[in-house]
Amino acid sequence: MSNQLLYYKMVVPVTSERHGDLYVKAAGDYDFARHSNSVPVMAVEFPSAALEYPLVFAGNDEAIMPLAILGVEADENRFVDDQGAWNAKHIPAFVRRYPFVFSKSEDGDKFFLCIDEKYSGCNREGRGERLFDSDGERTQYLGGVLNFVKEYQVQFNRTKLFCDKLRELELLEPMQAQFNLPSGKQKSLTGFMAVNRDKLKALPADKLAELAKTDELELIYIHLQSMKNFSAMLARGAGEGSEQEVEEKPQEQAVTKTAAKTKATTKTKATKDADTGASSSAKKSA
Repeated sequence: MSNQLLYYKMVVPVTSERHGDLYVKAAGDYDFARHSNSVPVMAVEFPSAALEYPLVFAGNDEAIMPLAILGVEADENRFVDDQGAWNAKHIPAFVRRYPFVFSKSEDGDKFFLCIDEKYSGCNREGRGERLFDSDGERTQYLGGVLNFVKEYQVQFNRTKLFCDKLRELELLEPMQAQFNLPSGKQKSLTGFMAVNRDKLKALPADKLAELAKTDELELIYIHLQSMKNFSAMLARGAGEGSEQEVEEKPQEQAVTKTAAKTKATTKTKATKDADTGASSSAKKSA
């Protein structure tokens, strides 16, 4: 059973025998995500997430998933402050479900609700919400968690279909963001993908109509619009001046052309979602 992903450290199935006296205290503490500079986002989240985060795609031929970019450097999340609060209106569902997660059985036929026992909020001192009552029955809190994780899995499957369609239509292409910091240092971001506008416009009318009918065309334009959030995201606590700009180019062009004079950078940390098989990475070069 595979279940290690991002900040999950010790994931085990939730059972009344093991967790009968376990409490979970969340209370808006997102310190666990402080060093995650990108997280998966579901398609259903695009309208809200795109108001604050750059949304890109990453993965390989087997699996592609959308990501929200959260930080500039490796192991940095600019949306989590020193007190562990998440400073954004929309918090990705991937983050909100922690410390819980579904894990598949080896044959893939069953899902198990699991918990990361290394989460700092797990305790047996009565702090927070109890998972099971004195009779060993699931509490209302745990029932709510189970429903949330079930819905997450449903939305993951829908997002996968969306990404499969983008790949089928060959709309995604590797992208590279280039910029100069005020210090004069040049940096670039690679390892992510975005929809190519020209390829989108060149699609046959029936394909565009199909995308519009399923609302996937709207998702594509939301994704493209969200790329403008690089500047705002990079300006968070940057201490390197305001009015930062980022230029995204097809990767093959960016390698051969002079970098545009922009003022920001980011790097997406390699991640792997073991219960979905999705992986992603972005690399930064000076």
